[in-house]
Amino acid sequence: MSSDLTRPLQDAIAEAERLIEGAPFIRTEQDLLEGYDYLAGRIRMAMQMAFDHDLERPLFINPTHQFSRQGLDNPDAIYFNAYLQEGVEYVVRGVRGTTADLSFQVMGGAYTADSAATSMLAFDDRELEIAEDGSFEFTYVAEPGAKTMIVREVYNDWDTEERGRLWIERTDTLGRPAAPLTRARLAQRYEVAAKLLTGSIQTWFAFPQFFERKEPANRPTPPQSTPGGLSSQRSSIGHYELADDEALIVTVPECADCAYQAIQIGSDWYVSTDYETHQTSLTKAQAVTDPDGMMRFVISEQSPAGPGGAIANWLECLGHRTGSLMLRWQRIERDLGPEDGPVVEKVAIADVPDRLPYYSPITTEEYAARIAARQRSVARRMLS
Repeated sequence: MSSDLTRPLQDAIAEAERLIEGAPFIRTEQDLLEGYDYLAGRIRMAMQMAFDHDLERPLFINPTHQFSRQGLDNPDAIYFNAYLQEGVEYVVRGVRGTTADLSFQVMGGAYTADSAATSMLAFDDRELEIAEDGSFEFTYVAEPGAKTMIVREVYNDWDTEERGRLWIERTDTLGRPAAPLTRARLAQRYEVAAKLLTGSIQTWFAFPQFFERKEPANRPTPPQSTPGGLSSQRSSIGHYELADDEALIVTVPECADCAYQAIQIGSDWYVSTDYETHQTSLTKAQAVTDPDGMMRFVISEQSPAGPGGAIANWLECLGHRTGSLMLRWQRIERDLGPEDGPVVEKVAIADVPDRLPYYSPITTEEYAARIAARQRSVARRMLS
């Protein structure tokens, strides 16, 4: 009997493994191993979303983190999801932390291999009444088509900013005991997990083709409204393609008119790469800004300063000759134009020092200290 109960998930795992092994961008054994690791995160996400939620007793679930990556997840963000039911009244309560941005979004439908979810409502905490102690609450009645509420807490400074507290309640079911388990209910959850697993892999295989892969390699877009994103958010999307002895120099002005600005690279699995023990992302608080107000980032496999050092704004490719590239601006106070966006130049690694007007390498020990700070910050703030 138990085999019948879990059969849909067993079949979905086997199908998901075939999808991973058949990914068109696999070139090396390392690519395939990363795919299997990605699969583990997809299984984890599917089980969590299918089994941890209850429409009668909603809660915010943290489905995306360093052990469950998806959708070019932002290394600077903590994500929370809660499922909604149309026509139901919800109360969201919390205490505002000190992160650079706290935003709320209601999505209709879902991301699939054929379409993107629809943003039905989006705002940040500037639209809330926040008490002196940081507490807040708001009420939302789920409108027709509303399926999910997404909350993002975004860090600009990993070392000093602290996340807040957050929870969601249904006013009509609060205080009511949970329904007892039944075999039919468990069977439904295993079926939901199975659909989520294969569906998410197919979705994120297709998603880059909708946006970033429409652009030529090494040519990110000017700042634009993030597809399905917030009104106070802009992004520049693209992808890189580099040989082992090549580098991409990305120059962008530091923006004083937003609370958060960052750059990240990711793999062809459309996920973040190791941002804990390597430097694959930087916020404006973490990056070095040159005297002319520009931040100059170098994306490359090899250290741009040679074996004896590095540069502060190096983004490590980690063996990926191709991958995603994204810049974000959040909680902006004005619109952004092309002059606010990135200028990109592909050069030989050996030519990097000559192409950086304020080239100033740091030592291997100084770079290791930067990595140690990242490890501490991720351990302190991440939920998994």
